[in-house]
Amino acid sequence: MADLSHLLDVRVYYEDTDHGGVVYHANYLKFMERGRTEALRALGFAQSDLAEKEDVLFALSRSDLRYLRPAKFDDALVVQTDLVSAKGARMVFKQQVLRDGECLVEADIHIACMNKAGRAKRIPSNILNCLEQGKHISELS
Repeated sequence: MADLSHLLDVRVYYEDTDHGGVVYHANYLKFMERGRTEALRALGFAQSDLAEKEDVLFALSRSDLRYLRPAKFDDALVVQTDLVSAKGARMVFKQQVLRDGECLVEADIHIACMNKAGRAKRIPSNILNCLEQGKHISELS
């Protein structure tokens, strides 16, 4: 699989934190979801269009997160999304949440491709072809 990488800026809001002022653990999954969604969008694939026009949905099937350091209220973070593999009905991503270049959380994320009925569906060839070209995408918003 070619090198595909995407960067997304994320700001930690009060709503993202727990009583102790650190990011609640489940919110890292939200940040990573945004990273994967924006990586696909940067390649020209809006998930809403894929669902509506091509009956393609992507669902998280497995996540393995390692929490190394906490993020705190008002931190400026970067979600780095790297594609590891894409074949059949599955994509695997390596994602990291960084603050000032330091990794706070790292994850191995498995995504299943399916149709609206919930059945496995091969990743469409137009998406696979784009992923296999290998692009470095930097979209800092």
